[in-house]
Amino acid sequence: MENIDFATLFQGIGTMMESGCMLACARIFLVLLGLLLIYLGWKGVLEPMVMIPMGLGMVAINCGTLMMPDGTLGNLFLDPMLSDTDQLMNTMQINFLQPVYTLTFSNGLIACFVFMGIGALLDVGFLLQKPFASIFLALCAELGTFLTVPIASALGLTLKESASVAMVGGADGPMVLFTSLALAKHLFVPITVVAYLYLGLTYGGYPYLVKLLVPKRFRAIKMTTKKAPKNYDAKVKLAFSAVLCAILCFLFPVASPLFFSLFLGVAVRESGMKHIYDFVSGPLLYGSTFMLGVLLGVLCDAHLLLDPKILKLLVLGIVALLLSGVGGIIGGYIMYIIKRGNYNPVIGIAAVSCVPTTAKVAQKIVSKDNPDSFVLGDALGANISGVITSAIITGIYITIIPYLSM
Repeated sequence: MENIDFATLFQGIGTMMESGCMLACARIFLVLLGLLLIYLGWKGVLEPMVMIPMGLGMVAINCGTLMMPDGTLGNLFLDPMLSDTDQLMNTMQINFLQPVYTLTFSNGLIACFVFMGIGALLDVGFLLQKPFASIFLALCAELGTFLTVPIASALGLTLKESASVAMVGGADGPMVLFTSLALAKHLFVPITVVAYLYLGLTYGGYPYLVKLLVPKRFRAIKMTTKKAPKNYDAKVKLAFSAVLCAILCFLFPVASPLFFSLFLGVAVRESGMKHIYDFVSGPLLYGSTFMLGVLLGVLCDAHLLLDPKILKLLVLGIVALLLSGVGGIIGGYIMYIIKRGNYNPVIGIAAVSCVPTTAKVAQKIVSKDNPDSFVLGDALGANISGVITSAIITGIYITIIPYLSM
């Protein structure tokens, strides 16, 4: 009894006092950041499905640090750095989220589940209506994904690490998770956390970027069409998805799980399997997204995020998303010139593939300046193309970067 002091009895507080000033400050900061994410998710400023469980996870993991039997600081949630098989089996029986993390997160399965759900929500008909414009805008909106690689390399990151953090510019969380797992597994935790923290910027920050780069007279453009857009039936969309899936899997086998998951979701949507569609677009998507948020929050352990490279990742994540947004808007201006003024440049921001957030952002901005202007169809086409181009770039990076790094 006499050996039990205050710090031993209340280990969360005790470890805070014993962990050193830097780690203690980091833990306090992450607790406050977690509370902020919960608030912003509740207010709808950020995506609540990810941010509320992520924020709560950050709070719990940094408050619930305790002294482990071997004398090190740890927790009873999970250990992302485990690699020894025997140690892993023992830990999976103790840490309550370890089986979920090991069997769904660290192998990219949860990313595939999310991508399958996203596929079920995509109507590829918007892409088929204006394929060339949509694909062109999507390629322009990958500017951050490409330019961040040399910038990150110049800051001292390896080529694999640079490619992993550059994928944040695609604004597609599953892609970032999948790429970093393949190329920079030692950094995939902070890179993925940075990616999902910054995805909120696509909703909260991109409107300011659009208003900065696109004058009101361009934002208010109402596009006119000589003929109504062609509606494609389900069999055409299904055939398109199957053929594109085959081509992409053939070209980039290393990313075939992502391609398969995305187009399987599209196939479920277009094949009329209502009960399966309800499951994939509902419980599977939202359950996987929710658990992804929980795991991301629990991974925000202060001692894991004190790596000196984290500051670089935070800066590079912002740079990648800004460059992609700028690239999309530049693409919108190019389309404005090609169409001789009959194109709203704001549509370019929708090509940053945060489905369907950036498409809704584009329509919301345009509607404020001209309530009669409807660009959502074109924006969704660019949005869907952005998802596909992000997946293709993931395949390219995972395939080529290891050879360039030799």
